[in-house]
Amino acid sequence: MGCGNNEHVSGHHDKNQRCVCDVVRAIKDIQDQAENNCGPCPTSCFLEPLGGLVSPSRNNADTRVFMLLTKDGDPFKAFFRDLTPRPHDNDCVSVFFRVEDIFDNCCATLRVLEPLDAQRHGVNLLNGDGTKIDFKQICKVRNFDLTGSCVTVDLNCFCGIECVADVFLDVCD
Repeated sequence: MGCGNNEHVSGHHDKNQRCVCDVVRAIKDIQDQAENNCGPCPTSCFLEPLGGLVSPSRNNADTRVFMLLTKDGDPFKAFFRDLTPRPHDNDCVSVFFRVEDIFDNCCATLRVLEPLDAQRHGVNLLNGDGTKIDFKQICKVRNFDLTGSCVTVDLNCFCGIECVADVFLDVCD
């Protein structure tokens, strides 16, 4: 059950317990099909076509970048390895993802995306002692890069999802 909520409503599962799964499925469909249907919120995860999130003129996007939020409201984090290491680049934690696949009962394979600043330098998202995510560092992220790391998650374990940007990462499908 999502968000640590194991209660049933009138003998049925609460519809909201699958909302993160449904959103990630929608992102996958949008990435795959890129249909044209705009919603009222400019950063809605359901916004189509791909490329319309934040910069509606972008039509060559192949990835909708998103963050998952735990029941505490903290961003879910995962470790990564760079596909092409940069000099003096020792960052290895990210909160940004691209959906690669969804299967079974709301399980998903997510590619971990490397957070980059406006100059395309890696952004270390950890605080000074390396134990927690530093939210000020997240605000410095302006670009993303593919990594060689994927994580498989149960989408029912998350309480929120925030779509961040539509970008072109030259993903081979």
